[in-house]
Amino acid sequence: MTTEHKRIAIIEKKEVPLVQWGPYLSERQWGTVREDYSHDGNAWQYFPFDHAHYRAYQWGEDGLAGIADAAQNLCFAIALWNGKDPILKERLFGLSNGEGNHGEDVKELYYYTDNIPSHFYMEYLYKYPQLPFPYQELREQNALRGKHEAEYEILDTGVFNNNRYFDVQVTYAKQSDKDIFVRINITNRYSEAASITLLPTLWFSNQHPGNTMPAQPVITYRNANTVVATHPSLENYYLYFQQPDDLLFTNNITNTEKVTGVPNKSIFVKDAFHDAIIKRKHVKGLRTVKKGTKCSPVYRMSIAAGETKTVYCRLSNTEIDKPFDQGFENIFIVRKNEADEFYNAVLPQHQSEDIKQIQRQALAGLLWSKQYYNFDVAQWLNSSDGITEVNSNKINGRNNDWLHLKNQDIISMPDKWEYPWYAAWDLAFQCIAFAKIDAAFAKHQLLLIMREWYMKPDGQLPAYEWNFSDVNPPVHAWAALQVYNIEKAQKGEGDIIFLKKIFQKLLINFTWWVNRKDRKGNNIFEGGFLGLDNIGVFNRSFPGTNMQLEQADATGWMGTYALNMMEIALEISMHDISFEDTAIKFFEHFVMITEAINEHHLWNEEDKFFYDVLSVYGSEPMPLQVKSIVGLMSLFAVAVIDKKALNKLKNFKKHIQHFNENKINHQSWLNEEQDESDKLLLSLVRPNRLVYLLQRMLDEAEFLSDGGIRALSKYHQDHPYTISIDGVEHSISYDPGDSTSDMFGGNSNWRGPVWLPINYLFIQSIRRYGAFYGDDLLVEYPAHSGNKVNLCVVADELATRVISLFEKDKEGRRKMHGNYNWFYQQKGNENLLLFYEYFHGDNGVGLGASHQTGWTALIADLISELHESKAAVKSENAVLAS
Repeated sequence: MTTEHKRIAIIEKKEVPLVQWGPYLSERQWGTVREDYSHDGNAWQYFPFDHAHYRAYQWGEDGLAGIADAAQNLCFAIALWNGKDPILKERLFGLSNGEGNHGEDVKELYYYTDNIPSHFYMEYLYKYPQLPFPYQELREQNALRGKHEAEYEILDTGVFNNNRYFDVQVTYAKQSDKDIFVRINITNRYSEAASITLLPTLWFSNQHPGNTMPAQPVITYRNANTVVATHPSLENYYLYFQQPDDLLFTNNITNTEKVTGVPNKSIFVKDAFHDAIIKRKHVKGLRTVKKGTKCSPVYRMSIAAGETKTVYCRLSNTEIDKPFDQGFENIFIVRKNEADEFYNAVLPQHQSEDIKQIQRQALAGLLWSKQYYNFDVAQWLNSSDGITEVNSNKINGRNNDWLHLKNQDIISMPDKWEYPWYAAWDLAFQCIAFAKIDAAFAKHQLLLIMREWYMKPDGQLPAYEWNFSDVNPPVHAWAALQVYNIEKAQKGEGDIIFLKKIFQKLLINFTWWVNRKDRKGNNIFEGGFLGLDNIGVFNRSFPGTNMQLEQADATGWMGTYALNMMEIALEISMHDISFEDTAIKFFEHFVMITEAINEHHLWNEEDKFFYDVLSVYGSEPMPLQVKSIVGLMSLFAVAVIDKKALNKLKNFKKHIQHFNENKINHQSWLNEEQDESDKLLLSLVRPNRLVYLLQRMLDEAEFLSDGGIRALSKYHQDHPYTISIDGVEHSISYDPGDSTSDMFGGNSNWRGPVWLPINYLFIQSIRRYGAFYGDDLLVEYPAHSGNKVNLCVVADELATRVISLFEKDKEGRRKMHGNYNWFYQQKGNENLLLFYEYFHGDNGVGLGASHQTGWTALIADLISELHESKAAVKSENAVLAS
């Protein structure tokens, strides 16, 4: 057991399996719903980036390369100034939703290079231009570009040409959970000397309206190299720092003069350090005062070409006479070695260094995106931020029916900038990647979102803060089963208590789906956009009056949900027979949904494909003949059951036999057995239809790209689909890259790109089919190639294509970097990776959020599974050969 595994074993015994200090500080709090107190609900406009420097937040804090305690009382992050910018670089910049030609987008270069579950070792790299940061140029150039043009990125501005920038690497190494060393390395990558100012900043959160902050929290001068932070809810913490050029204090309160025109009562406001460093205003006053709620030592450095300068800090709950005693730097070497030891134990060995880097940085980004999230909807609706009074538009507006929602937890986020909030179905995928390195945290997260202060009393799960009532796919039972099995494989024993707890909550959510999304009671489900944004020819959440949209994907998801619930109940039944009847109940649900999707008009016999069907009052049902992943999602509902296990569950086995013998009303129930096999296959898709769907999926002229399965068939590139509804024409065509539609803000596209979580599900499902059929079912891969292989090989080949998005080719280029490979091939940048939201359907370039290591971290799991699959084939071949 590695040192880190020993720490994890201690942490997982806690009621909440977390350490007190971690990367819980967001990189953007501005522009979020939580900070929006406007009349019109325009969160981006109400609290833009330009206000973030001088307006105190109500619900959280943000910073650059920062950390915080688990309740975000006390925060630490760095601020920088290159001597030319109009503001300090305290947080990451990006375009708001209305500013980007493809919606919101972070415009910075930063990388999560390492992290481990206990956060005893963490690395973060930020690249800071030496020329003025091109804030206005990025806004103006993106404003000039249309939907059919690429985004104007920071590498397009020229500020990184000739390596005229600083590498700022922030590394955290803990002596103990409450004693943290910080190393800040600043390297001048340019060919000439350059100056930079560094402010390692410590501050208290301010969650109080207006321009007030309780007097109790205070950071006080102790000596020239130490300040002490005192808070009523936190023990004392000492920030130790090496000899600075200056030491400044202020308060984390709003600069009212800039926000409302009301003169400030003192100079000690949130943005005081900007004036002090850049304009040299009030320096003496900020230096002379000996306390405040925000404090920073200041280091002014001139760094020669190629030189690295280092500053050390230490944040500790202990008074230490010599915080930087001789040899203290060794802690960074020790913790780095422990991180190496941990990943050598959990990740497959005998792989290329490049593949190891991909896995490790994917997991590092996932760990860095554990965030403090605080939102009390009732309080938010009925309170003021001291700037805008409470108004009826707000009270009756967004999320007003989620008054029970009171969140204040550390949650796995999709992204610390673009998505600094949790998303229900993203979270499910994130937990699978987490399970490989920290199963206790993965289980905690799945249970957390089911808690009564998250889940609505009627069983609906909160989607995300922009609209908690949006409906996300019901993937949580699947995720719970995956997490359970991953931990079981690790420990040799499954956590049945966890399964029981989450099963009880999932029962409520499943009931909500059945009652709310099956209006006709025929086991054909709705659900609206289901997280797939603009996958449809129109907004599927609002098809129109006197209309009902029966969805192939919603029905496929529900078939998968019923099957997963059955599998969970069966697993629990092996330990507690009282769950056997519940397994039977979900088996019946699965049978009914199977019959419905196969016998209803969702299947188009002519096209051999599943389509959504629009039912208009007084007219025949109309299939929406869009060839998208909506029609392939029925493949997700597949399970292989061990018949030996069934023999222990006599009632369940008897029930299956009864359905087999009495297929009067259930002609489409799908189960298969093979001679001398101890397995039983349950599937939503008939075997012949499985082949039809795979033929389309594996066709390079349709769904199969070099980087995985596209969200929309390439068929629609030359054959756009158009439909007229109520006299209005709606159309959809293949968009391999960024969306050309404004339907959901323009920055989320399911009309052609490759999405990793969906590919992961397809690969998992195909592998299950392959495990059952073996060589008895062969398909052409790719379609029309004449090359016939079994489905296990198909799964491996699809995984290989997805992994190729991240891998270096022979020239050292990565598909995802696209036109920016020139930068990532430079010395020192070769191993820097980004984990995009989705990828171009033709060339594999990364698109959308550039750090959505949430569900894109599944690449780490995909690599491990491919490695295991190839090892199993190699072993099997060796046995056959012998």
